[in-house]
Amino acid sequence: MKYLFLLPALLLAGSQATAADLTVAVSDAGGKPVPNTVVTWIPAAGAAIPAAEKGKVFVMSQQNVQFLPYVLAVPAGATVNFPNKDRVNHHVYSFSPVQPFQFPLYGKGKSHIMKFDRPGTVALGCNIHDSMAAYIRVVDTPFYATTDGTGRVMLKVPDGAGSLAIWHPGLDAPEHQMARALKLAGPSAQTFSVKVRPSAPTAGQY
Repeated sequence: MKYLFLLPALLLAGSQATAADLTVAVSDAGGKPVPNTVVTWIPAAGAAIPAAEKGKVFVMSQQNVQFLPYVLAVPAGATVNFPNKDRVNHHVYSFSPVQPFQFPLYGKGKSHIMKFDRPGTVALGCNIHDSMAAYIRVVDTPFYATTDGTGRVMLKVPDGAGSLAIWHPGLDAPEHQMARALKLAGPSAQTFSVKVRPSAPTAGQY
């Protein structure tokens, strides 16, 4: 189970704020865990993304003719590196309105970087290998994580009211996400039972 603790964000939320452990489990209708689900908590009072978090460089690799990871969550303002670790060339692109771009053919050992400022979803594809697909979920909160193979995450968040949301590229829901309002006062365990489509939208469909 992944565990995320952002102390600077808690300090920014207010000197009197106390931290709560927020555990989230996501499964499908049959009870099977749903990995690669981005979980976010947005406090009603707001929470700025620390400069240190924005300054991180995240990685979306091309390896074994696939993108790794399949889903990458990053805070708005962060930079993503796109290294090619394959022996073949790749042409990475996205048509997503959030941030359309193209990295023309580049080979092993080469890389490109890009900054993602706008929250939303960026669906990735390769113009050479149609089977390659991945997603960058840009979030506007310092409290986020992606579910692991058990379909679970744990966030350390400030007590109080806020919105808990989950997003998955195959989630059968408006804009592929679900949200619920909560008021936290100490540890909380939340579960989502979702319907996941067999195939998620590709870069040309998102």
